[in-house]
Amino acid sequence: MPPCDFPESGTPLSEDEAEDLLRCICFKTGPPRTTGVELEWFVHALHVPRLPVPADRLRTAFAHLRTLPLQSALTFEPGGQLELSSPPAASLMECVGTVSADLDAVRTALRAFGLTLAGYGTDPWQSPRPRFLHEPRYDAMETYLDRSGPAGRAMMRDSASVQVCLDAGYEEPGPLGFERRWRLAHALGPVLVAAFANSPRLHGSPTGWRSTRQSLWAELDPVRGMAPALDGDPRAAWAEHVLDAPVMCVRGGDGRPWTVPDGLAFRDWLRDGRPRRATRADLDYHITTLFPPVRPRGHLELRMIDAQPGEDGWVVPLAVTAALFDDPEAAEAAYRIVSPFLDGTGPDGPPRDALWTAAARDGLGHPAVHAAALACFTLALEALPRIGAAPAVRDAVAAFTERYVARGRCPADDRLSPVAGASGIPEESGKDVRT
Repeated sequence: MPPCDFPESGTPLSEDEAEDLLRCICFKTGPPRTTGVELEWFVHALHVPRLPVPADRLRTAFAHLRTLPLQSALTFEPGGQLELSSPPAASLMECVGTVSADLDAVRTALRAFGLTLAGYGTDPWQSPRPRFLHEPRYDAMETYLDRSGPAGRAMMRDSASVQVCLDAGYEEPGPLGFERRWRLAHALGPVLVAAFANSPRLHGSPTGWRSTRQSLWAELDPVRGMAPALDGDPRAAWAEHVLDAPVMCVRGGDGRPWTVPDGLAFRDWLRDGRPRRATRADLDYHITTLFPPVRPRGHLELRMIDAQPGEDGWVVPLAVTAALFDDPEAAEAAYRIVSPFLDGTGPDGPPRDALWTAAARDGLGHPAVHAAALACFTLALEALPRIGAAPAVRDAVAAFTERYVARGRCPADDRLSPVAGASGIPEESGKDVRT
């Protein structure tokens, strides 16, 4: 979650101006040239990960991390999760190299404090984590989300993800056009949820879900975690979705407290001008409080993938997704395979429809999702050389495909296996994915 860095003042915004802005800023079209990734990690004690890390110890370690010369943006989540957000990279391998080097530096620094990074979609051990960040944004967010139940707190404090960021695509039709890529992102969503599910436990107990993290996002308020309508113009659908979504909070200025309205749509705020006139900065901030499975922010932000096990496990979902989107041949073939998934979404839509729910609950145990995953991972393996993936990256995707996808399994199944060992962490390959 980004920090609140939007100005609190500005010229009042009209409803028409807001709609025009949303149509312009959320899908910036052009050749798909850049790739990015946002990685969230839990920070655990190096030798006894089941024990909670005292907040003072985390603060000391994080203060040191802020002095590191990283290329990725370093931020922290409400529960003390660490996030690295890569700069836009000109290729998959540039992205992998940049983030891998930054992770090396972060891990080395954390080791000096007896800490380490751990890749899980939800914290498998600790009871509900205390909130590490106490800022007006997170105070307001927790107040708002508590109205809908406990999922919001667990999402804020106890979840972590791999978010893949890709250019929106060309203005014109075709496999690299923005409308096709928008639809592909949602159609491919159940495959990505199921194949990379890695959160079968929460607060020390099995939950019955392979991706508990995805189930939490689906349980947020009735609008905030949902996709907009997918059967029309993406720009119009997204603008309508944003304006009709409820306002999480109205930021206070000059030290005034933030307010948490009940049932106030952003459109109504623009029309009524109460509790104060809304500005462009308020609109920008409002967008960051929406959590659909695919969020258009100029580029496309795919938000449905659990954090992955191992030091380099995150590379596999990044590589597979980039191959299926940025290689025209793979993109066209993948769309033919998964586009039927869009026909059965029903009135709920992603991520609450039956297929997304089955993917989060059963992983690749769902026959249709398993068949689509097998086909899509095969396409990705064929496309990776064409987009310049290094042999180690191709080997990592091939190994994941053999270990999990071919067998109808996902990383969550390792966590649930009685022979997984004390940590439940799969063995590392030891290969450097940058070469």
